[in-house]
Amino acid sequence: MRKGLVTICFFLLAAGSASASSHCTFRVHVSTNANDGEVFAQEFRSLSGKKVFIERSAWLSEHDVASFYPYRAADGSYGALIQLDDHGRAILDSLSMERRGSTLFIFVDGRPLTELLVDRRVADGKIYLPSGLTQADIKLMTKDWKITGHGKK
Repeated sequence: MRKGLVTICFFLLAAGSASASSHCTFRVHVSTNANDGEVFAQEFRSLSGKKVFIERSAWLSEHDVASFYPYRAADGSYGALIQLDDHGRAILDSLSMERRGSTLFIFVDGRPLTELLVDRRVADGKIYLPSGLTQADIKLMTKDWKITGHGKK
């Protein structure tokens, strides 16, 4: 009994330290409808101001990101091309086939950043964030992920 309790405590501590080591959060949620219920769907005001519902559970997170490529956007903010790891690539591929016509809502550090319409299969594991990132966001991202084309972190 004591050994089982120690094992459970170890896993809880490991899970807590893994999330604490992440500097930047990245979440991809998918649109759904209100009929899915409060347990699965959450009301959200989209960037365009419309009331929509998104799935409470994120399909992708910062743990699925392998690297990113930041750039300066035309509006003065930053954008980035996110490259997912093998797990994230498989999720995005499945998502893009199963949920065609849905909208992906992308959050960085808890704030909505962009909305992407799923209109085709995405098998390359890349997510394009056109703008809206700050210099502080980019600094946090570099603490967690390597910059594409710059080798290992």
